[in-house]
Amino acid sequence: MGFKPGLDGCSQAGAERLLSRQIAACDSCERLVDFRATFKSPENRRAHVDDYWAKPVPGFGDASGPLLVIGLAPGAHGANRTGRPFTGDSAGNVLYGALYRHGFSDRPESTHPDDGLELKGVYITNAVKCVPPANRPNGGEKRACLDWLRMEAERLRGTHVVLAMGRDAFEAYLRLLKAEGIIERVGRYRFMHGRTYRFDRDSRILVASYHFSRYNMNTGRLTEPMVEGLFETVNRLLADPDRNRGISVLSRT
Repeated sequence: MGFKPGLDGCSQAGAERLLSRQIAACDSCERLVDFRATFKSPENRRAHVDDYWAKPVPGFGDASGPLLVIGLAPGAHGANRTGRPFTGDSAGNVLYGALYRHGFSDRPESTHPDDGLELKGVYITNAVKCVPPANRPNGGEKRACLDWLRMEAERLRGTHVVLAMGRDAFEAYLRLLKAEGIIERVGRYRFMHGRTYRFDRDSRILVASYHFSRYNMNTGRLTEPMVEGLFETVNRLLADPDRNRGISVLSRT
């Protein structure tokens, strides 16, 4: 991956700012760079109304918090427009509403980066940092972004629970664990909404969820009661990681 100076010797806050700048400056994937540029084009009618961020989107939130939320990629007219994960689109409305109800946010909506929103105990990011065409990053793009996700995760020393929104985010996190030698095979772990996964060589607990997309909510694949149940599980796990073992899959590498 290009443009990735080291973070050694930086303060925590300084390292966070540096990593965010590095992520925002990444131009490793030509297809994604070209697609991003279309949102700044004069032919894009919405560009005349909104000044699109149209760059890779760094993570956002409480870097010392115990909960890490990982999505797939920035929404075309959400994070790709605003520059903050899950900000300004329907998936974000569901996510930030749930975070507020369960004590992770000081308000139930996220509209733009200067809205004053403060997260408490949660950090939010995406497995792929750029908006992809048709919301479908290819394999090379997923692999290229994995290093950024790794660098973010390494900085989040207080993480106890990882909430993966969608199969792609779930598999991206498992690939990180494989690279760290915590698991041997990604394919050993089956994605199932609401399932929790514990690992013999790591204290972090992985929770799988359907993505909070408009499509999933509109079709009923994911419902508000399911979202509420998901965050009730997350809070129980944060309060007592040994609870809920009946719905868990213990890894055996």
